[in-house]
Amino acid sequence: MRKVVYGINLTADGCCDHTKFSGSDETHKYFTDLMHNVDLIIYGRKTYQLMVPYWPDVAKNRSENKAANEFAQTFEAIDKVVFSRTLDKVEENTRLITENLADEVLKLKQEAGKDISIGGVELPAQLMALGLVDEYYFLVHPIIAGQGRRLLDNTLLQDQLNLKLADARTLKSGCVALHYLKPW
Repeated sequence: MRKVVYGINLTADGCCDHTKFSGSDETHKYFTDLMHNVDLIIYGRKTYQLMVPYWPDVAKNRSENKAANEFAQTFEAIDKVVFSRTLDKVEENTRLITENLADEVLKLKQEAGKDISIGGVELPAQLMALGLVDEYYFLVHPIIAGQGRRLLDNTLLQDQLNLKLADARTLKSGCVALHYLKPW
């Protein structure tokens, strides 16, 4: 069975608002490396619209630095699924699904392939509450934002998630990369 993996940038005080930090070469490389193990990305509408068309345009035009261009090319090569009730069209290599989040993700997990990456905040929170996230990759930046959206704001989990630390490492920038597993 395929695993659902969640990767996100956070500040040291738990802020996940993408405007509170910038993507360094090291950050782009970290997430590019993570994406080498996936062949499907699942987003909700908001995150999809943040990522597309920006990264596909960067991949096409090679308009950023080397690390960002490599991230863009890796991102663009991966198939995507968007869960949305309001979108009516999506870009190439993307499928739109409008209902039955849990059922659809369970079907995707049963398909042959590499891991499935999820991104954003709201959709991953829903999948966490459903017990469908298998691994977590938190890249904690050495920043205290003091404000902004926090991970899992307004999310009610039925039970506490007790995760198992699989890896922790400090990057040159001072970011701490944490990898957690859901206990089976």
